[in-house]
Amino acid sequence: MVPATMSEHTATLTWKRGDSGFGYKEYPRTHEWRFPKSGQTVRAAAAPEYLGGPDCVDPEEAFTAALASCHLLTFLAIASMSGYVVDSYEDEPVGTLEKAEDGKPWLSKIVMRPRIVFSGEKQPSAEQIEHLHEKSHKECFLARSVKTEVTWEG
Repeated sequence: MVPATMSEHTATLTWKRGDSGFGYKEYPRTHEWRFPKSGQTVRAAAAPEYLGGPDCVDPEEAFTAALASCHLLTFLAIASMSGYVVDSYEDEPVGTLEKAEDGKPWLSKIVMRPRIVFSGEKQPSAEQIEHLHEKSHKECFLARSVKTEVTWEG
């Protein structure tokens, strides 16, 4: 039996060469990501190390942010359902691009370093916070969808 679709998520990517040549070091890497649900537009490019623009979001940092964002949102849901009150959650995740065994690069790991402030009478212990992170990782839609190692510290 085919699983039922729960939701679909779309984007429109637009790139144009313009007047540039199309040699590897000539063509522009800058393009746009448009998100129809929100109406947001983001300028994107390859990372500067790969001939992209420093003023654009690159796919690797977007991937890192998306996984950390999914973890944050899942963590908040689980904490709320567990009776905790979260006042703030701040993170500065780091995605690491490495060469795989076949010599090709991949985003091999993402380390999150969340700083979370709880309030209220029910305060989680360090073990309970670790459990909230583990459960969040297991239930995060994106973490369940990739082979990249996703971890957290803190």
